[in-house]
Amino acid sequence: MLLGISVFSPYAANADVATQGQKLDDATIALLIEAMQNETRAYGQLPVSADAKPRRLYTIPMTAYTSEVGQTDSTPCITASGLDVCERNTEDIVAANFLPLGTRVRIPELYGDRVFYVEDRMNKRYQYKMDFWMKEKQDAKQFGVQYATVEVF
Repeated sequence: MLLGISVFSPYAANADVATQGQKLDDATIALLIEAMQNETRAYGQLPVSADAKPRRLYTIPMTAYTSEVGQTDSTPCITASGLDVCERNTEDIVAANFLPLGTRVRIPELYGDRVFYVEDRMNKRYQYKMDFWMKEKQDAKQFGVQYATVEVF
């Protein structure tokens, strides 16, 4: 009991004016619960927000790297943010020193609408450059050096 009111009272809550002060039977309580649950169910599709416009654009050189000690540090699978790219096994991670970790970017010229996440850092001598993480060394070599415009969100 709290201030003389039982927490498990069979009476309707004060906010429910229509049944205030009335004792409710189990069937009525079940109908009220059903109505509340029904109000939270989705009605078709939720609205889709418009695509956000990029906050900034950078045209920079881009390269690629893999999880090898020679191309990284002594923990080649762990990014600067702590993400294990080898375990995750998805090529949507980039290293960039000029953007905060977690920033979303797109490179439409190379990858269309595909989104990448800044989760790693490069050697401090590289400021405006981006490095793509790739699974295979051959793919990284084939990527080479490319210049493209990065959309930052």
